[in-house]
Amino acid sequence: MRNFAAQKRKVMAEFKIGDRVNFLSTVGGGKVTKIIDSRMVMVEVEDGFEIPTLITDLVLDYRSMTAPSKQQQTVEKVQKEVQGQELLKQQQAEEARKGGLRRFAKEAEKEGIYMAFVPHEQQWLLTGPLDVVLVNHTPYEMLYTFTIKEEDKFANVDFGQVDKFEKIVIETISRDDLEYWLNGVVQAILTAETSDSVLLPLNAPFSLRPGRFYKEGSYLPSGILGEKSVMICLSELIALKQGGSDFTKIMKEGIGSQAPAKDLVKKEAPIDKHRVAPGEAVVDLHIGELVDNILGLSSHDMFKIQMDYFKKMLDSAIAAEYSKVTFIHGVGNGVLKNAIIEELKNYKNTENRMASIAKFGVGAIDVIITDKEK
Repeated sequence: MRNFAAQKRKVMAEFKIGDRVNFLSTVGGGKVTKIIDSRMVMVEVEDGFEIPTLITDLVLDYRSMTAPSKQQQTVEKVQKEVQGQELLKQQQAEEARKGGLRRFAKEAEKEGIYMAFVPHEQQWLLTGPLDVVLVNHTPYEMLYTFTIKEEDKFANVDFGQVDKFEKIVIETISRDDLEYWLNGVVQAILTAETSDSVLLPLNAPFSLRPGRFYKEGSYLPSGILGEKSVMICLSELIALKQGGSDFTKIMKEGIGSQAPAKDLVKKEAPIDKHRVAPGEAVVDLHIGELVDNILGLSSHDMFKIQMDYFKKMLDSAIAAEYSKVTFIHGVGNGVLKNAIIEELKNYKNTENRMASIAKFGVGAIDVIITDKEK
């Protein structure tokens, strides 16, 4: 019984009720109306008679079929064309995010990795959407991840590769969404087929104050971008090279290989988020940069916050072996400036001078750290 059922299923798989068939032993054919058993089917001929016929004497009449294989080929062809068009759109969209840098511009920034907020409306800097841009101003290809902080979690918003001396638009955001993009971390690895040195991977947290984006003075011309933007230096290339010098020595000379790799990487210091170059930082002491809301704060409260932050950053800079920190104190009535100069008398390892007027006007002071121990 099981053998008969299997044979019948095979016949049914080869011939179905309704199939048009031709006879092999004679001229003519008809339509299958019934599966009799594993050997025979009932065929209705043109005269309307039904004839039991051996399946070995039948063949499917392919001429009467609607050629489903051709229809399927047409469908598949259309599907492939649609998929190809979608893939092309995705590739074009990805390429549109990228662009070269003006690396030979007159005021080009030092080689390094930057992020920037670039207004679409260059004449109206405080309105309209912004491009969040990651800049690879180095002769290396860069693999990156871009993560933003969401409450107590971190969300990876983009990852990929950026070619040497190229930028990529991570996202175009509205001013209403700006607050979600002010805290995060950029991680990156610079790669090349050959290199004279081993570079440290980039691990650059960033934290920006919302008030910064509502001051036209915050949007400065960028040589490599050719536009005004709020630009942050995540790391200059020389810092990644210097940081990896011990690794390079180990690889080339094979010495000190027993030292734990973690000992070769310095921990993040509070001053590092203000770093603008190796061993240099710029700290803005305007109260709007230090607190989100000044409601309820007296003048004395604000002054104390500014001085506490000044001392915290200076102590951190000394411990991290920075050579210069520029403190922006503003013009005002000179109280904060005078207090800073007075406080510096307690630091025998420092000197101070007026900061560059071209960059900061008359509201900033350079603190030069001449000795690494307080």
